[in-house]
Amino acid sequence: MSFRWAFYLACVLVVACGRQPEPAQTSANAGVMAPPAPEVQRKPQAEIDWSPMPLEAGDASIDCSADYPHGDGRPVLSLAYLDLRTAMQDCRATGLLRLRYKGQITPSFAALAERAGKVAGELGIGKRILDIDSGGGSVESAMRAGDAIGENDWTIWVRGDSVCHSACVLLLAAGDMRVIVGPVGVHRMIRVKSTATSRKELGQELRRLSDELRNYLERNGASIEVYDLMTTVPNRTLRILTDDELEKFGLSGANAVEDDLDRIRLARRCGIEFLQRRDAFRRAYEAQCMQPADAASQDVADINACGLGLRGRYGFPDPKCPVESPMAELDGAILMPLQASPPEGADAPAAKRVAHP
Repeated sequence: MSFRWAFYLACVLVVACGRQPEPAQTSANAGVMAPPAPEVQRKPQAEIDWSPMPLEAGDASIDCSADYPHGDGRPVLSLAYLDLRTAMQDCRATGLLRLRYKGQITPSFAALAERAGKVAGELGIGKRILDIDSGGGSVESAMRAGDAIGENDWTIWVRGDSVCHSACVLLLAAGDMRVIVGPVGVHRMIRVKSTATSRKELGQELRRLSDELRNYLERNGASIEVYDLMTTVPNRTLRILTDDELEKFGLSGANAVEDDLDRIRLARRCGIEFLQRRDAFRRAYEAQCMQPADAASQDVADINACGLGLRGRYGFPDPKCPVESPMAELDGAILMPLQASPPEGADAPAAKRVAHP
């Protein structure tokens, strides 16, 4: 599959009473600053449930570098608060957290996304990458994880050695930046443990998810056409999305809502001229690094090298706004203001049960 590599790599850098239903499964002009900042339609995040939970259908690891050819870091063996904090502590030195996950989208993955974002914020780690390889899983879990991803400013990678199929596509909708090299595929949602015996009953089961799924896509700036594919493409098949479709559906590159907010913030902080240079760099980056003649043989590391070689021509890193410059994560630590954290020696925040819709 040809690359969908967006410029912002450059900037990396869900019943109370009765039985709960089975999760739905799938398998596989910078010049004008008059308008106010658009309102981000994020879903309010519930208090995190820190109850013990294992990763039951996948493997995760944490690395403090974007240099994945040299490995994916230390394995995540526990989702407990102190264990995650210990695993991420070294990433304060680089200002970058890369969470590699390979497996199914399940409630435990959603918990990982929620908890990792929370701890990274407490540690002030300013750049966060979800390096995903997943064939799909629970739609409800994907939306829950996606809301946590959107709330905590993650870039999402699909490397050349990885896939993002089925429910995984919903994660892409939530990322601030989506860097896609491997194949992205979608098909109809099903409940593998459904008790439906007719089309009508099956439709009633799936209808319970429809409004929530539509709202999820809307608040993350993704096209409703993604919903159409997830209700029409036969489950026994897999529709691999083209580069043009990924862009059209709002699943690749910069998230449109976040990009609007980012432009307004950068114009105020760094100036219109900064934005103009950034836009010029983006055009050159897309032409020379995203779509070179040998694109089929490249991966993330090659595109990074191309961008680093190109950005100096446009005056980056900018001395006034080095952190906001393209590919700033490769220039050294990027730390955000620390969030409040539990007292020293605390095992974890109170393990309060919170129902996730």
